[in-house]
Amino acid sequence: PDVIIEAQFDDNDAEHGQDHLQDKLTDDIKKLSLDTGEKGETKQDDGPKVNDPRLLPDEFLQRTAKVVYILEKKHSRAATGFIKLLADRNSELFKRCAMFSPVDHRVPRVYVPLADCPPDFVTKPEAYSQMLFTCRIVDWKEDSNFASGQLCKSLGQAGEIEPESEGILTEYGVDFSDFSPEVLQCLPQDLPWVISPGELAKRRDLR
Repeated sequence: PDVIIEAQFDDNDAEHGQDHLQDKLTDDIKKLSLDTGEKGETKQDDGPKVNDPRLLPDEFLQRTAKVVYILEKKHSRAATGFIKLLADRNSELFKRCAMFSPVDHRVPRVYVPLADCPPDFVTKPEAYSQMLFTCRIVDWKEDSNFASGQLCKSLGQAGEIEPESEGILTEYGVDFSDFSPEVLQCLPQDLPWVISPGELAKRRDLR
């Protein structure tokens, strides 16, 4: 490889002239020159030369794999975010879809139908700039940069505790609906209820 040397030109060099500077650079290049062997290539031991990878030790192998089937989709495909109009107002897509931008940047942006948006969203999009919505991804075509989804519901203003909490629970698939009467019947009916001494004796108190 080419070696570039940054020379320092001082008063001493000026006194001896340009020839002295050239000789000094030549000596420096000789000091930095490397024994590259024949044809200018460095000799380096890259490890054992084996044509058949099956004969290599395990530490020289990089294991690879490929996904062949998705058994279960763990993500809920739901996300919390904001809706806005598409940038290109002259496109056909502008008349049919809006853009959903998730708060979680690991989730892709989603095209949602305008029919799912509030009725006055197209005329007053600024009124919904800080409104949180939940969206569920339903498809993502191979030739599209954005996924397709359905707008589920409006949660409320961003920054408030209840909308933010409901959005997080929805994203992670947590069922936060009210308990059914059957479940409530499993609770003690004689109130006030207290823990019996026998239960306290055989349990570890984590209260």
